[in-house]
Amino acid sequence: MTRTRPWVVYALVALVGTAAFLYPFWFPAEAFPSQAHATDAPLWAALIGGLVVAAVTLEIRRGTMNGATVAILGVLSAAAGLLRLVDLPGNNAGIFFLVVLAGAAFGPRFGLLLGICAMAVSAVVTGGIGPWLPFQMLALGAMGAGAGAIDPLARRLGLRGEVVVLAAYGWVWGFLYGAIMNLWSWPFVQGDGPTQWQPGLSIAQTLRHYWAYYVATSFAWDAAGALFNAALILVTGAALLPSLRRFAHRLEPAVEFVDPPSAMRFSPSEHAS
Repeated sequence: MTRTRPWVVYALVALVGTAAFLYPFWFPAEAFPSQAHATDAPLWAALIGGLVVAAVTLEIRRGTMNGATVAILGVLSAAAGLLRLVDLPGNNAGIFFLVVLAGAAFGPRFGLLLGICAMAVSAVVTGGIGPWLPFQMLALGAMGAGAGAIDPLARRLGLRGEVVVLAAYGWVWGFLYGAIMNLWSWPFVQGDGPTQWQPGLSIAQTLRHYWAYYVATSFAWDAAGALFNAALILVTGAALLPSLRRFAHRLEPAVEFVDPPSAMRFSPSEHAS
């Protein structure tokens, strides 16, 4: 396991997430509308949890994470999970902004782990444990990873420019998170109207039906969440981002190569004798 690179585990997370969201479009008869993912959600949750543990273990063994980093991951996960209790308009704006800022400060891999862990903590705190949970974990993990991926470019604009870019990113993800989350249940909604999915639809027809469904059910709610998410990043980003980045730099593992003591060195003549 020590020879396995961490990116392999993260690639598996992406693969598992894609399969979890999209498999009902190929096997819709495997579940009933009233039981969307009721039987397979524990399997997806177990797979995600196992991959997170494997990722952290590999990061520690390869020296790219240490005990302090894991502790910070736990603290930020708890803080983000508790922030979900803050009653704000929209869709989870209280948890989104911290995941975005921490993902930008610590990098995409940390952002992915933080998003997954923070949503798991928030589900325990709020009692929101159900078949939707593994899908929320995957969606929030993708949000944190994306923030870490775009931050190297945003950082070139200076702190203010970086915060504005991250706020715009958070605004877009306010909609994208809701759009992704609808997919966990949409294939199981029965009907033959313009907002339902039916087997045999082409990709273009599926997209049109889904857009109609999204506008009818989620757009207004997600718009409020996107607005508050962007506002929270704008208000707190200039203060939180440098602080988080200082922690990230201090916790970066450093490997120092030291010459062995002189007593441990052997000259060729000593070895020959």
